[in-house]
Amino acid sequence: MELRLLVTFEKVATVLSFTRAAAELAYAQSSVTSQIRALESSLGTELFDRLGGRIRLTEAGERLLPYARQIIELSAEARAAVTAAEEPTGSLVVGTMESLTSYRLPPLLELFHHRYPKVRLALRTTIGDETRQALRQGTYDVGFLMEAETEHPGLESEVLAVEPLALVAGAAVEVPGTADLLRHPLLATEPGCAYRDLFERELKSVSPDVEFMEFGTIEATKRAAAAGLGIALLPEVTVAAELAEGSLVRLPWEPPFTLRTQLAWRAGKRLPAHARLFLEQARKLIAEQG
Repeated sequence: MELRLLVTFEKVATVLSFTRAAAELAYAQSSVTSQIRALESSLGTELFDRLGGRIRLTEAGERLLPYARQIIELSAEARAAVTAAEEPTGSLVVGTMESLTSYRLPPLLELFHHRYPKVRLALRTTIGDETRQALRQGTYDVGFLMEAETEHPGLESEVLAVEPLALVAGAAVEVPGTADLLRHPLLATEPGCAYRDLFERELKSVSPDVEFMEFGTIEATKRAAAAGLGIALLPEVTVAAELAEGSLVRLPWEPPFTLRTQLAWRAGKRLPAHARLFLEQARKLIAEQG
């Protein structure tokens, strides 16, 4: 089995589309089709079922996929070991989210830019299920998650920190209990964000009638809260400056759930040296931030 055929097979198996695989590999679609046929011929079995305009892995394809990924990853590791580069090199596609990109990651990105210039970082902003799916499909190499759960099917993960949350408003208001929150306008980021979804679930345990005024970004949500439009639950790190200067006030309500910032990657994936370095530096940086 040629390595290039396994690379093509792994890409088609991941995205389940000959057209998309061809685009991502910069091949003509006919080349992808011929490579898959050549691999099937060498193995003496079909790897994909063709169902009209859709494809899916056969049982043989399902069995081959984890081996193909291991071979591809070992090949990259062997190349790196033989070339013995003096400094880390390679590309890394990182799934992240606004709260981390803007408020936690700048020192990490600056470190890699200056100390490890041959490591090419590409950040992709997604949240929750989108990030997990991209990791499972191999679209992202590693991804940051901010979730209550620490077990994610098909992924390995490491908890980097507990992420404190703060209920904030433009001025102090009385909120002795969860039910009292419903007397005030509620501000939030988009659905799919773990802390917003958990907040909504907690409120709905008190009353099914919960409505949020939604904003596209954390910055917009903060500005709305500071302007007196309502109250918002946000990661503490994102509102630290506003709390310090007094444009936002922290309200005395503690959420009954805990979020953890995590770094995740596909289960069974052998992280290359530069990815392990990224994990090590992310772990160190976030620990220092507290």
